[in-house]
Amino acid sequence: MQLNDQADSGTIGVEMHQLIAELFPICRSITGNGVRATLRRIAEIIPLDIHEVPSGTQVFDWTVPKEWNIRDAYLANTRGERVVDFQQSNLHVVSYSTPVRQRMTLAALRPHLFSLPDQPERIPYRTSYYKETWGFCLPHAQLVELADEAYEVMIDSTLTDGSLTYAECLLPGEQPDEVLISCHICHPSLANDNLSGIVLATMLARQLAGRPRRYTYRFVFVPGTIGAITWLARNREAASRVRHGIVLTCVGDSGPVTYKRSRRGNAEVDRAFAHVLRQSGQPHTVIDFFPYGYDERQYCSPGFNLPVGCLMRSQHGTFPEYHTSGDNLDFVQPDALRDSFELVVQVVDLLERNQTYVSTNPHCEPQLGKRGLYGSVGGYAPQQYQLTMLWVLNLSDGAHSLLDIAERAGAPFGLVAEIAARLAANGLLVPAVSIH
Repeated sequence: MQLNDQADSGTIGVEMHQLIAELFPICRSITGNGVRATLRRIAEIIPLDIHEVPSGTQVFDWTVPKEWNIRDAYLANTRGERVVDFQQSNLHVVSYSTPVRQRMTLAALRPHLFSLPDQPERIPYRTSYYKETWGFCLPHAQLVELADEAYEVMIDSTLTDGSLTYAECLLPGEQPDEVLISCHICHPSLANDNLSGIVLATMLARQLAGRPRRYTYRFVFVPGTIGAITWLARNREAASRVRHGIVLTCVGDSGPVTYKRSRRGNAEVDRAFAHVLRQSGQPHTVIDFFPYGYDERQYCSPGFNLPVGCLMRSQHGTFPEYHTSGDNLDFVQPDALRDSFELVVQVVDLLERNQTYVSTNPHCEPQLGKRGLYGSVGGYAPQQYQLTMLWVLNLSDGAHSLLDIAERAGAPFGLVAEIAARLAANGLLVPAVSIH
């Protein structure tokens, strides 16, 4: 299966950006109706199984929290003017704020106000999931200009027993072995950190749904941390079938690609990303696993140790727009979204096509000329093509996969796979038993 020829590179980035724009206004958190609304829209594009896990459910060392929903919130001055208004930006309210309605002096209000002195025009994103409190976020430039007067404080929210919502899209393949694609769905109006990963996963699932698949693909849309922990607690058998995994986040900005290896460090998915990025010739960074970041740290926890890496462009926490109102629709770019999509498609294509062969003529080189195998194909230089063919023949011993050969030969995986298929068609290679 080759996917990369099927991606409509002329429009996919624009389509992804349009979907981000559609989902951007929804107020999401780790639970609640914003998550459900987001998943309902995704379910119009790909098949989703949506799961509700009741508050209070024990999931390993954690407990599914109460469900939070919000309708409105504001700070109003003595003239009744909303100086901070949830309707203008859902970042204005600390996520999981408890309901409140009272009049307060500025001095009493200040401990509940959050800003960014080093980015005075931006609204920060703040949460309080596991400690019941409340707060407002606002630009620091506005905070320092607030008049010293009494303010009406109103947060119309609920924090009650309900459920945590997550969703799966399962695409069965020829094999039960699974590729796990995970993204978090718990952030409000943040375009790169949240929505870019959601949209990439959605579009990848849509494309894979219409193709023959060697592997089974499981796309999971989960609230960060608690959602992945909940999924793992409820899906130990499915987790045992994961052979490759990718967490998608921050894939829409214009920075160079960053790939974070799995805890294993040399899993096939780690090597696949490193190979595709190296062959691309584009600036990129491959970093080692560390136990912080996104849900890769749950999938890579020692009790599971799944081969799950994390794909980003600019790494979380390293760009000034991170967790601020600067992470908006202008910050994510169609070209960057398209580039991220095409990168994942290439890696999936590699994982699908990577297999191990055995030479049927292992005693010295077979005579290639009489079989018409010395000609080049597909735009590769004849010398590169012929040398790569010799590498494929030499290393097809049942112990080296096509990715092993591509790495050893310093050749593009696509060329190695193309040559292996040609040699197999001429009876010089046969597939080995699966290396898994």
